[in-house]
Amino acid sequence: MRVLIQEISNQLLEIQEAKIWLGENFSKKLAMVDETEVFTRPLPNLHSIAEIISHLTIWRKETILKINNGKGSLIDNGEESWLTNDLLIEIGWKKILKEYKDSLLEVIALLENREDSFLVQKYYDNDFKGWHEYRFVLNGMLHHDIYHLGQLGIIIKLLKLN
Repeated sequence: MRVLIQEISNQLLEIQEAKIWLGENFSKKLAMVDETEVFTRPLPNLHSIAEIISHLTIWRKETILKINNGKGSLIDNGEESWLTNDLLIEIGWKKILKEYKDSLLEVIALLENREDSFLVQKYYDNDFKGWHEYRFVLNGMLHHDIYHLGQLGIIIKLLKLN
């Protein structure tokens, strides 16, 4: 049976492009800014849009690693979790956005042939220092996306005020 896996996949896709109860999805938010704005930090202690999108991509790739190998490599406060704006400018917005979208499609593809029983299988999580069921990381990825979607809304409002 694939009811729960399909629901997780649907929710991950919906917050990207579908009409959701929150009102605005990632596509709508990102369409509000141009390529120069995505690298701007509206306040010194806030991340740029590019930093957030890159961060989400890095953690999706971490989830992919966990699904493929049963273990990840990152910890939340690690340097590799947040690439600098300078490095991201070198990479370029188009590539950052493409990797972001591709990483989501890869997660969805990895889940496509799995049954709901996969969700209770365990992987080792370096960040939480222990064994967890895959539903923990997959639901966590959804929560992480929604959290940062809210941050994007604040950053965009501040950018438009300036």
